[in-house]
Amino acid sequence: MSELRVVPAWRHGQERLYVCLPDGRNIAWYDRDAARVNLLGQDRREEVLEALGPFVTGPVTVGPPPVPTPADLARLALHPDDDLAPNRPGEALLVSLDRDPGPAHRLRTDPRRRALTAERTVGEALDLLEGAGWRVLHSVPLPGGDRVHHLLIGPGGLFTLHSLYARRQKVTVADPLVTLGRRTTEPLLWRLRADADRAAHALTAEVRPVLVLVDPAEVTVRTPPREVRVLRDTEIAGFARAGGLLKPADVEALFALARDRTVWTAAL
Repeated sequence: MSELRVVPAWRHGQERLYVCLPDGRNIAWYDRDAARVNLLGQDRREEVLEALGPFVTGPVTVGPPPVPTPADLARLALHPDDDLAPNRPGEALLVSLDRDPGPAHRLRTDPRRRALTAERTVGEALDLLEGAGWRVLHSVPLPGGDRVHHLLIGPGGLFTLHSLYARRQKVTVADPLVTLGRRTTEPLLWRLRADADRAAHALTAEVRPVLVLVDPAEVTVRTPPREVRVLRDTEIAGFARAGGLLKPADVEALFALARDRTVWTAAL
């Protein structure tokens, strides 16, 4: 028996049947009105079709999600408050520090400032990729107060990147745990996978998570994490060599969709 589950949901007034893994992540959905099965990846194609078998009526098209149409993009004449493109790296942290700078004198640096340094470092490196056909958004808000530090869209696909300040510290990654120096171990990779899944749900496209370690002294990865890439900030330039998945028109269409704040209100 397949481990996949089929969950009905309504999106933009239309019923969809989402195909989910046991941990709740969506890997496909069936749009009855369009008679189309949209796959976020090809590796489980046959399992998805088997799970949807009792629900599918008549012939259907099977493939990756379609790129947003001109009609979809027409609604993206955005109000400035809904346009995420102007966000600076660490935008949410900058707003937080502006509202509450904290005590003028303290023994330890405000952790928000270390986090801001990390997001700025990674954000500046990502912005340099635009010459290679990539587009990037920073500090993308998610429902519930969460956010994606950086969203990267380009020839090599879509990625959510989480910046972690690790200056002169040893970092150990043992999926899902990340240990930074002598700090308490945190199951950070669970969050990264969840953020990527929420982005995939919002954009109806495959999104892969990346953990970026900023200026670590040493990095130990005990076993390759499931689905999550672990990089140093100095390795971000390597994205410029990735390609073959999205055409320039697809990149621009997805960027136009992703920059709309209202799109993310549906990111579960």
